[in-house]
Amino acid sequence: MLPTVSILSGRRAQITALTFLLAAALTPALTHAQSDWPARPVRIVVPFAAGGTTDIVARVLAEQLAPVLKQPVVVENKAGAGGNVAAAEVAKSTPDGYTFLMGTPGTQAINQFLYPKMPYDTERDLIPVSFAVKVPNVLVVHPSVGARTIQEFIDKARAKPGAMSYGSPGNGSTGQLSSELFKTRAKVFITHIPYRGSGPMLQDLLAGQIQMAIDNLPSAIPHIRSGRLVALGVSSAKPSAQLPDVPTIASVLPGYEAESWFVLVAPRGTPDAIVTRVSTEVDRILKKPDVAERFRGLGAEPVGGTPAELARFIAAETTKWKEVVRISGAKVD
Repeated sequence: MLPTVSILSGRRAQITALTFLLAAALTPALTHAQSDWPARPVRIVVPFAAGGTTDIVARVLAEQLAPVLKQPVVVENKAGAGGNVAAAEVAKSTPDGYTFLMGTPGTQAINQFLYPKMPYDTERDLIPVSFAVKVPNVLVVHPSVGARTIQEFIDKARAKPGAMSYGSPGNGSTGQLSSELFKTRAKVFITHIPYRGSGPMLQDLLAGQIQMAIDNLPSAIPHIRSGRLVALGVSSAKPSAQLPDVPTIASVLPGYEAESWFVLVAPRGTPDAIVTRVSTEVDRILKKPDVAERFRGLGAEPVGGTPAELARFIAAETTKWKEVVRISGAKVD
């Protein structure tokens, strides 16, 4: 028996030595690959159609990151299932630092409570990289509605239950959840029409095909300023500096608050060095006066910070939106 033990022990030693040699051989290659990053174009996947706030934020960051990384940064729009199509694609992509998701409250916090089956695990499959911006939502209506205040709109909706419809960028979006929360607090019935992003939804709202939306301020504000849409209230706790004459929804429905945010996330397993590099570069970009002013002009507030800080924020928002989903009763079959 002793010789057998000796042979087995020798084999284990050989295997251990081989494993060590392989690891030693691979480590320089992996380190070299990371130090050379990026060696080809980087892409940011946007979970909604072009023209909405998610798309706007992603394109500003891509434009600013490209010269810093010395590679093209390509924005790809992949709408569907409230952001789940894009998020699942990114979650399942190779974690090599060449694919990122422009995450939203839907992809990072809300959808897991709305959809009975998720194509990815929100917490397990995606890791935080950078907090880009946060924005208030704004309740807007088509001028043909004839309402100039929140209370006037509520009165009209109550007078004809179901006669009006509201649009959202998709099931599970903050547009839907903010509107469902509004309906619950205001005790009105307005039919939900989901779209594949804020852009197509706004087109129908501008044409009067739908009557109302609670949309992100950056995508809605040009149409408010042109007079093609009427802003009735903002979803933040305080009025927006961009729309100082527009009251908060909470001024009529106490306790109402629902803001949106946009973050960069990556597939789990993306090298720490790359995550840190992107986070640092985005933080610098957001602090540039011209970029910050550009975002603020759209009604968005640059945030920045570390991946760890973003992780804590997403955890807190997940708890909040879980309760909003429960209160609203919203579900997606």
